[in-house]
Amino acid sequence: MNESKAAIRAWTRAQARLGLRMARPSIFLGVVSSLLAVVQIWCIANILGPALTTLLPAGGVVSGEVPIWPFAGFIGAALTRMAVNATSEISSAAAGRAARRRLRSEVLSSIVGAGPAVLRQTHSGALAALAVDRIEALDGYFARWAPASVLWIASPFCLFLSVLWVQPRAALILGLCGAAVPVAQAVFGIGAAVASRNQFLAMTRLQARFLDRIRGIATIVLSGRADEETARLAEAADDLRVRTMKILRVAFLSSASIDCAMIIALIAIALADGHHALAAADDADRQNLLRLVINSLFALLIVPEFFAPFRGLALAYQDRALAQGAAAEILALPEPQSVTGGQPVRTVEAHGVTIAFEDVCFTWDASRGPALDHVSFIAPAGETTVLAGPSGAGKSTVMELLLGFIRPDSGRVTFNGADMQTIVPEAIAKMTSWIGQRPVLFAGTLKENITFAKPDATPEEMAAALRSSAVDRFLPDLPDGLETVIGEGGFGLSGGQAQRIAIARAYLKNAPILLLDEPTAYLDPVTEADVFESLKRLALKRTVILASHSTAVHMFSGRRVDLAHGRVTARQGAA
Repeated sequence: MNESKAAIRAWTRAQARLGLRMARPSIFLGVVSSLLAVVQIWCIANILGPALTTLLPAGGVVSGEVPIWPFAGFIGAALTRMAVNATSEISSAAAGRAARRRLRSEVLSSIVGAGPAVLRQTHSGALAALAVDRIEALDGYFARWAPASVLWIASPFCLFLSVLWVQPRAALILGLCGAAVPVAQAVFGIGAAVASRNQFLAMTRLQARFLDRIRGIATIVLSGRADEETARLAEAADDLRVRTMKILRVAFLSSASIDCAMIIALIAIALADGHHALAAADDADRQNLLRLVINSLFALLIVPEFFAPFRGLALAYQDRALAQGAAAEILALPEPQSVTGGQPVRTVEAHGVTIAFEDVCFTWDASRGPALDHVSFIAPAGETTVLAGPSGAGKSTVMELLLGFIRPDSGRVTFNGADMQTIVPEAIAKMTSWIGQRPVLFAGTLKENITFAKPDATPEEMAAALRSSAVDRFLPDLPDGLETVIGEGGFGLSGGQAQRIAIARAYLKNAPILLLDEPTAYLDPVTEADVFESLKRLALKRTVILASHSTAVHMFSGRRVDLAHGRVTARQGAA
């Protein structure tokens, strides 16, 4: 636990250093804005001072005309301050964008680099919440908290010196009231940090639960559990509401402490300077009275400006709490997998990778027995190996191992003799194309789905992929051709058309390894035979492992490995 807290503090300090480096322009502009505020307030005091002097007992009009410079000075300072504040906001927003881009890149690199086997224990909803919502919420840490963490000292100090120069009594009161604010902020800040962590934990749980239920909505409805799951989602949402209100309660208390300090300062300065002004009203020196009134007005008017940076820090403290909460989740991500032994496979040619299973065992659930029991076979480079057997024989488990979603309990899987676990996940992903029972298609155009594997594909490569996958056969029937928009999961396409889109994507990727996991399971016999023809063209010069119990697999020539109850029962075409 102590090590975890130390790591979080170290990460937060590192981010704070980076944030302050990016916030330097905003900090400088914030100080300039405070100095311009001093000019504005001094001009206002010189405008209102002569008028208020006439209201004092035995007052009268001060000789001389009211000068024009306070009006010109106020307008000039106001316009300049508006430009400075706008520039500061733009600079802060740019710093926030740059920081989010950097952090999101680091998080995604950790997710991708760790490999699917390492991340399998983490819910995809939690990962999505971290990479999207959690990182997005850190915008305030770099855009608001980083400059506020310096300005809450720098700006009040500049204002304090200006008041000290003209009204030492008021400066003393400001200093004492300002010193009390950080103490109150520290007390409420601890509660805000705890409430923020709890609130985001509740939001992550709600997101994960909601994603799970959306994925299984058909099963939930068919099982008659819709009302029960709705009630559970409502409970999770209500828990999030309660935790969010706790944060708001702490935030209001924090703001109230600043308001109390500001009101006390105003009252104290008004009583002290009012007493001296009334005492000086009987003095014949009207110029001295005017100077005293102007100085007192300046001190009173500067009080809200003096406490404004404290208020900004209090508002941004929530952003600091979010950063500390994000640190725990980011540090919990596994480090990108490194090569621990053997030679990594780095070939990207469309041939030349031999896959071997060497006495591999794997168990999903001990009560059900092993899914793979001492399985050994070789898939030679450039050849097709068919995994045949009934449902539950272990074919999909073999695919999970090859895709890196799980790791063998014993034995090893090798690529060209190198243990798969010694190969960085990015290299395996580049070498492998996969087509499953239901193709993974995204909401968007057909072109976007096909070029997802190779965004920079040339028109010639695109045309070859469409021709080889037979997509060009049904493309003219679509309303907008390649620009036709489909829904999530290929909504709007038939099963055969969706599989052809996946085949075209695999053509563009041109990976040396092709994994086919029951690619025609939900197709009618005619469409199945047609899709197998396209897959045969895709399989040329590639190492193909095809898992299927379809009778149409005879269309593929090559080796055959029969599985039953997780064991190899027969081999055909093997040496």
